[in-house]
Amino acid sequence: MKTSILYVFFCLLITNNAFAQNGNKQIPVLKVKANSTVYYLGNLSDGEQISDLSWAANSSIACFPATQNQKFSGNHVLYSTMIPKRSEMFIKVIPKNKKQNFSLYAYQVGLTNEQLPPNLSSCITCEADYKWDRTWKGKTQDHTRKVRLNAINRSYKIVIGVVGAEGLTEGDFTIEIKLNGGGEVSKITTEIQAVNIETKGEITTTSGNLKTGGLMNDLSWAANSSVACFPATQNRKFSGKHVLYTTVIPKYSEMFIKVIPKNKKQNFSLYAYQVGLTNEQLPPNLNSCITCEADYKWDRKWKGKT
Repeated sequence: MKTSILYVFFCLLITNNAFAQNGNKQIPVLKVKANSTVYYLGNLSDGEQISDLSWAANSSIACFPATQNQKFSGNHVLYSTMIPKRSEMFIKVIPKNKKQNFSLYAYQVGLTNEQLPPNLSSCITCEADYKWDRTWKGKTQDHTRKVRLNAINRSYKIVIGVVGAEGLTEGDFTIEIKLNGGGEVSKITTEIQAVNIETKGEITTTSGNLKTGGLMNDLSWAANSSVACFPATQNRKFSGKHVLYTTVIPKYSEMFIKVIPKNKKQNFSLYAYQVGLTNEQLPPNLNSCITCEADYKWDRKWKGKT
């Protein structure tokens, strides 16, 4: 069966808020800012040891295995913050004394969940970082510890645990929290008309300009599981004007689509999705598709690729 393909594009502060820890202690709430990095100071002496670490190895949490408990045997200093929808969060702990051995964990729960270790029964996800027992090919580790979390369609509470390894109970540190995305999403979108391209022969080319497109501030369709084009954490790569085209991919064929900016210094992105020939839906009103592929500027280098 023939299918059509549509493609695109040229495109802190510790507050007074806190919640109870074990019924009587308070943990600070850290404020974060959209597309920004914030820093907070702390000391392990502000926390306390958690003798029962069985919660971390529970399959409904899966934060770190019991074989690594010694890396979390010192004081735990807990903080909470909130990760907004359509964002990713990078948390790093930086010990002041590079010779001190710290560990880090962060877990994600619903906004109204007040459970804290060791009474945490489950979470959406938990990530941990600690001193490696061995070296890993192509990787290095310093005195800092870091984890990453993300949110797609809703906001979540994040609880951060800065921990002393090997029974460490005192030591200054800095928490760095970098938030990509997380800004309010406007639902105002320019109406965009798609231009049809007829493929002729092996290679078809067409020229265009971003100024002929329109803004698409609501990009939630792209992260929808029935479309899965690009994650909401990459929305800023698609925040400019979208120029839409349609074409047909014949049966028994494969199609390679490339966008070539005239100005090599300009940052463009590209996506293409495949639907039935009679499907007239266009973003941001696309409900589903057969497949969607996207390409945009990388945030990091990939081994063996440029």
